[in-house]
Amino acid sequence: MPASMRRPLVTSVIVGMLVAIVCGIVAASGDVPAWEVDAFHAVNDLPDALRPAMTLFQYAGLLLVPAVVALGALYVRRWRLAVALLATIPLKLALEKLVVKQLVDRERPATSICGGHTSCGNFRDVPLTGESFVSGHAIIAWSVAALLIPHLRGASKLLPVVVAVANSVARVYLGAHNPLDVVGGAALGVALGSALALWSAPTGRTVVAV
Repeated sequence: MPASMRRPLVTSVIVGMLVAIVCGIVAASGDVPAWEVDAFHAVNDLPDALRPAMTLFQYAGLLLVPAVVALGALYVRRWRLAVALLATIPLKLALEKLVVKQLVDRERPATSICGGHTSCGNFRDVPLTGESFVSGHAIIAWSVAALLIPHLRGASKLLPVVVAVANSVARVYLGAHNPLDVVGGAALGVALGSALALWSAPTGRTVVAV
């Protein structure tokens, strides 16, 4: 891999981990700061007309998504990319369940922001209780995006980023997570995906050229 590609990936790993650590420090108390409450309501109070699209975008963070994308990678004979995508599944679970959620205990917005009074927010068919930091959906969506970007060129690089951003916004809009939950999850996803991309990124050709 050329240095021009390696340096941004290494930087993404470092920055992603630092952002995730800062988010974890803020969330570790279990409380939600006033500015984060305001950010939650700014997204969560968006019109109900957005619900179908937001519901669709949240599926980009399902655990099955890397496996589905890996099938596409196999179809275009990107063997390392396919392996890296599959590896995100156990690595995400280990990072989220065995590390982050052992260190940070913060409840979902219906509890941590609304104190169980669901009238204070819009909770659109999502769990009202349980650990909220970090967003596993955001980890998956951003890991996949970070893995795909080195294989794309031109405007096509924007597509996985747009999907990952929409997924993170959707989780707050639906009421499943506090803003820092998805920011921390996105940061971990970028770090994880970039670390795997150091091994799986192409040395020459690209999958998609736009």
